[in-house]
Amino acid sequence: QLQLVESGGGLVQPGGSLRLSCTASGYTLDYYDIGWFRQVPGKEREGVSCIRRSDGRTYYTNSVKGRFTISRDNAKNTVYLQMNSLKPEDTAVYYCNTPSGVKYDYWGQGTQVTVSS
Repeated sequence: QLQLVESGGGLVQPGGSLRLSCTASGYTLDYYDIGWFRQVPGKEREGVSCIRRSDGRTYYTNSVKGRFTISRDNAKNTVYLQMNSLKPEDTAVYYCNTPSGVKYDYWGQGTQVTVSS
């Protein structure tokens, strides 16, 4: 079972930036479509962004367009989510996952992002 590990979260002021990382041991991430998701307690998990394996095409939910950027570094076997101009409403636990992981509801620990002054 592919296990993804998220890191890079933290506390940041509004308008600040963070870069999240998604890594895996024993698997090559560039074989997979990878998505970033986030969840606030009491709310459903939502898709934030994804990057396609086949052509590197990227997608973003409307609320983060122009502020977040997803990318891959295949040499480091890592998928990143660069988050700029952060807002308090971006506060959530962030997860990365593959389509299969989402389908079978298999999630990692996630990384907490808190945007607050």
